Amino acid sequence: MTSASPPVHKLGAASAPDYGRWPSLRSQLPEFLRHVRLRWYLYLPVFAIWGLAYVRLYVDPTPRLPVLFNWTASLPYRVAWVRYGPALLERGDYIVFAFAGDAQDSYPGLRSQPFFKRIRGLPGDVVTVEGRAVAVNGEVVGLAKTHAFDRRPLEPAVATVIPPGHYYVQGTHVDSFDSRYRSSGLVRADQVIASVVPLF
Repeated sequence: MTSASPPVHKLGAASAPDYGRWPSLRSQLPEFLRHVRLRWYLYLPVFAIWGLAYVRLYVDPTPRLPVLFNWTASLPYRVAWVRYGPALLERGDYIVFAFAGDAQDSYPGLRSQPFFKRIRGLPGDVVTVEGRAVAVNGEVVGLAKTHAFDRRPLEPAVATVIPPGHYYVQGTHVDSFDSRYRSSGLVRADQVIASVVPLF
């Protein structure tokens, strides 16, 4: 009785790489480019989104653009004009800043991400906390939720006097993640990217 030998797989013509396809692909390139040129209005938004995503991932997570588009419910504005350069910030001003709160330890994607908020507290103002109500100079400016969207617990801000070079910032929506939370915290002046003028 003889033992059967294992099957031998030979590299046949069917499994061989088809190098002949490359000339065909090269010949189709001019036709594809012609298609893109005729329908540029369809491809332009796609290329713009890819370009912005590349810049945010590999160059600068807070690209300097003249117009800000707000996709969150934090503030009731969708489009705003961005003013770069030094500015004397006052209570009620809108700013965009690079996030640097403690939450970035749990959510690394937040690191240096641009946040659009309104200044509610200036250096020297007193922040107090009673339960989950946060007040600035005795005026309640917001209630801190107990949990984030993923059910992680949220701690309200710490009572403090806002130190020099820091701001208490907040959105108007109840779900806004801002200075009312310990893991967001106050915003340092060097985090501020620009002042913002809401348009609509």
